[in-house]
Amino acid sequence: MSSSDTPAPTEGLTPSQLASFARDGYLIIPSALPHSTVSSLLSEAHRLLSTLDLSTHPLTRFLTGGDTGDNHVGDAYFLSSGNKIHFFLEDDAFDPTTGQLTKPPHRAVNKIGHYLHALSPPFASLLDPTKNDGMLARPAAVARSLGFQDPRVLQSMVICKQPEIGGAVPPHQDSTFLYTDPPSAVGFWYALEDATVENGCLSFLPGSHKWAGVERRLVRKGGEGEGTEMVGNEGSRFPKGMREEREERAEGEGEYVLGEVKAGSLVLIHGNLLHKSEQNLSSKGRIIYTFHVIEGAEGWEYDGRNWLQPPEEGFTKLYA
Repeated sequence: MSSSDTPAPTEGLTPSQLASFARDGYLIIPSALPHSTVSSLLSEAHRLLSTLDLSTHPLTRFLTGGDTGDNHVGDAYFLSSGNKIHFFLEDDAFDPTTGQLTKPPHRAVNKIGHYLHALSPPFASLLDPTKNDGMLARPAAVARSLGFQDPRVLQSMVICKQPEIGGAVPPHQDSTFLYTDPPSAVGFWYALEDATVENGCLSFLPGSHKWAGVERRLVRKGGEGEGTEMVGNEGSRFPKGMREEREERAEGEGEYVLGEVKAGSLVLIHGNLLHKSEQNLSSKGRIIYTFHVIEGAEGWEYDGRNWLQPPEEGFTKLYA
């Protein structure tokens, strides 16, 4: 586990935290959210889950790529979720023979997305730099620490690792799905419940952001047909300033490091970093909230083929 000294409320990252993030490609900040905020966000997640009426929602399963990485969800309900709150179901919540759900709706959801940061007041409040609630490392301050000029927030999600059926997520890089040229994505991942080995915590390949280029991308299929596909990346594979360092490092598989965290922890994840999570076969689920930040300044292009396209008003500005 990688952690470091704790910053004062509303401030950005300390020099040692920045050094740790630059070295490893991820950073764990324990107790980033006060207990009251964790409780508020968890209550909002449960409220949203309680509103799911499967008689009015498509039974869209969230697929994370399978063994080859090519089998991803891509129906119209998914592709139109960038400015809405939609529900996506766990594949193992269905009977493979009959196709019927074997779990109640609130226990069948894999994730809720992708505009919670704008449409859900409790989740939107995390982006408010003026709130004084004891929150550590506010997103705007963190983004400034990391050198963002015009950070934009997108792809906010509540992710549920449901008891007994929570699916594994294979090794991946977030910039594969939220590509800018050059890459710039950083994930903000908040644990609303303890994430452990038993219930499918994250694992990271430390330092892989320095040698693992963004080789493939998830894009919308061409033409009028629905769906997504993986294609080769013809643009920049590393963020600005990282090519030279990549050439100096020996490439290798290495060993993944477990990221067990307590509720309230924030995990920052570099867009090039390889990370994964295993199945949750335990009787205890885990709920997290995550969103991503990309660079919106001139010199970084958000690709028009990405599966997630900006709403009419554009992606949410993190700086006022």
